Parts: sequence; structure tokens; C-alpha cells
Amino acid sequence: MKPGEIALSNYGYYSSTPSPVNRMMADFAIDFRDAIDINLGVGYVNEKTIPRKLISDAQKAVLSQPEKYRAALNYGGSKGSTNLIESIRQYHLCSGIGGIDEGILGGKEIIIGPSGATSLLDGISHILKPGIVITTDPIYYIYCDLLRRAGFQVMAVPEDCEGIRTDLLKSAIAGLGEAKGEIRFVYIVTVNNPTSTILSNDRRRELVRIVTELSGDLGRKIPIVFDKAYEDLIHDPLVEKPESGFLYDDIGIVYEIGTLSKVLAPALRIGYLIGAPGAFMRAMVQRTNDVGFSAPLITQEIASYIMDHHMTDQIERVRTGYGERAIVVREWIDEKLGAYLLDCRGGSAGFYYYLTFVEIRTDEKSRLYRFLSRTTGNPDIDGTPAEKKPRVVYLPGEFCVHPGGEMPEAGSRQMRLSYGFEELTRIEEALEYIREGVDYARNE
Repeated sequence: MKPGEIALSNYGYYSSTPSPVNRMMADFAIDFRDAIDINLGVGYVNEKTIPRKLISDAQKAVLSQPEKYRAALNYGGSKGSTNLIESIRQYHLCSGIGGIDEGILGGKEIIIGPSGATSLLDGISHILKPGIVITTDPIYYIYCDLLRRAGFQVMAVPEDCEGIRTDLLKSAIAGLGEAKGEIRFVYIVTVNNPTSTILSNDRRRELVRIVTELSGDLGRKIPIVFDKAYEDLIHDPLVEKPESGFLYDDIGIVYEIGTLSKVLAPALRIGYLIGAPGAFMRAMVQRTNDVGFSAPLITQEIASYIMDHHMTDQIERVRTGYGERAIVVREWIDEKLGAYLLDCRGGSAGFYYYLTFVEIRTDEKSRLYRFLSRTTGNPDIDGTPAEKKPRVVYLPGEFCVHPGGEMPEAGSRQMRLSYGFEELTRIEEALEYIREGVDYARNE
């Protein structure tokens, strides 16, 4: 008798089907044709923002100072490099990040994730009991997919120009009735991915107040996790300086996740979590130990060295570069696609624009998607082996909205475009192809 399939856990079963981002990353890595195809979808940072020489010099400095950077090529402690933790602490204090001072930060712990900020988010999904997670719609699709595979129920609340709508949040919580006892944590990306909407300070303050009251009602603390992945990349000088949720937290429920991937290099895999000491933070450190003992110590020490000596200048260079790109790309979007758009968000932080078309569909089955992926079946559009037509990779909005929320219809007309990875000439070329695709879709 032939044996059946391997018995998988629920997580394993749902993970056996690749998520949208998994498929996109795989396609980009395997099928992407350099100098032909154009990537506006996968959220890679711009190669020119990665300080290669600085990283090389930092590695040499680390290896030449074993008295400070002890055993840098060996295993590290699961909480993280003491050098890097202190560098992160001093960066926050000296740069006035979030408006917090030693009085606030002195009462918090800082821990380093095993492999970037994403690994910390994964850790949270393991150490908290499955239940309801509240987040913003459009959702951070990568983490919300993971949460669903891990057995959580995602409750997504629509945003406006200031971030998650707290009026709708209060209504949604009230609408849960007795089921509100299943709420496990609140997860907010402060510069939302995919929309790049910046959470206002008023909205941030109101969020902490709502979750504080909810914690009191339930008789237990409900963590509110602020993911600040793109906050260092606010490049619009007119945007108010973000305040830390710690400023409004009286009961120790706020946790902040930061990363150096966007301002130094993703390959360093440096993500960190700041929060009040306690069982939650101890469990997160143990999770790091379980999956790899620690983040690679050499990259932690490299990051520490750069933070101590070059961080201010590096962040300013990166912000300036993305800020200049945002202005140019927005002009091209308005010029080439403006007549067909209902809304265009982004351009003040990070490196995404989020477009909503009036009536053009963008999902994987749409004529626009098939035109840009060159899968229409028409050689004049798709190209031939002899005449390779460029493909344009974007993130369809259908992946970015909660399927059970209020926005699936809108999501079918939305797309996220990255102006981070490709050079400007290629981005302009891609927008021309998108315009051609819109014409193709309109002629259905």
C-alpha cells in the first residue's frame, strides 16, 4: 500500500501553498531578465543607497578591534550585541527619535531579531495565543498572510490620509461583542505598506488611548506593535515629526519595531524591538535563541560601528535620494496616468506610490496585468524569442486589501509601484508601458 502524504500542522498545510509575495520574490529571482524587465513591484531598496565602502570599512574596523567587538565571527547572545543595542539607544536619544528621552528609554529593553524586522514579527506570531489581530486596511500583506497561516484572524480597519480610522476602530471593537475577548494585539505600520500613508501623531495618540481602555476592559494588556520600518525614510520636510507611542503609554503596552534594512542594507538583516521588560520580551529573546541563537554577530557589529560613526550622514543621503525620486516620479504619474486615476497616495516617505484607477482593473486576471506580464497570447504584445518585450512587475492591489474587509472591489483597481529599485529612466519607461496597458484594457 502506497503511503499517504506527510502529516503537516495547520501552519504547514497553509504554508504549502506559496503566498503572493513568495511567488513574486521567486519570479523576480528566477525569471527576471536584467536590462529587459522592469521591477516596480518587489520592494527592494535602491542599490545606490547601499553604502558598500562604508560596510567594507566597518567590517575591517570591527575585526581589527577584538577588545571592543568581541568574537565577532562567533555566535552571539540571543538578546543581541551589547554594542548594537547601545548604538540604537544612543541613536534614538541623540537624534531625538520620537521625542523620547532617557527617562522613557531607560525603562525599555532593546532586543535584536534573528533575521531582520520580519523575524521579530514572526516571533510575535509564535509567542502570542492565536486570536484577533487588528490592523490597517490596506494591509501589510506579507505579515497578514503569515498571521493567517499561523491561525490568527485579521480584522482590518480602513485608513484615511492620517492612517487607521480610529472612529471605525472603536465601532469595530464594539461590534465584536463578547468576541472582543479574542483580541490578541494591534499591529500598525506607521508609514503604511503598501500606501505609504503616514500615521499622524493625533491618530497615534488616539490609538494608544483606545487600546489602553480595551486592556482595562479585558483585564489584561493588549500589545500595540508599531512597525516603524519606513519612518527613517520620511523625506518630505513638511511632514510633522513622528512622536513615539511610548509618550502616551501609561501601562506598558506599546512596542516599537525598527530596522536598518531601508537605510543601510537589507542583507545585514538588522531588526530590533523596543518595549517594556517582562514575559513578552523574554519570550521574544528565547524565540531568537530557538531559531538561530542570534542574528549574525558580524553584521550586528558592522551596523553598530556605522551607527556610531556615520548614521546621520547616511540617513540624510538616503532621504535626499528618495525625496528627489518621489517628486520626479509623481510628475510622470500625473502626466501619463492622471486622467485614469481616482487617487494616488505616497511620495512623502518610503519609496512607494499607491494608485487607485477609476475603472481599470489591476488584478492578476485583468487585461492590464496580462499586458504588462506579456501573457495576453498575442505575439505583437507579448513579444517573441527574437523580439523580447519588457515586462513590468507591480504589486496588484488585490494582495494588499483584506479579502473579508470593505475594500476588495477597490483593491481590484489598485496597484503599488516602487520607485526605489530601478533607475529613473527605467521607471519612466515602465510608466509608458503602464499607459499602453491602460489603453489596451480600455479597448476590451
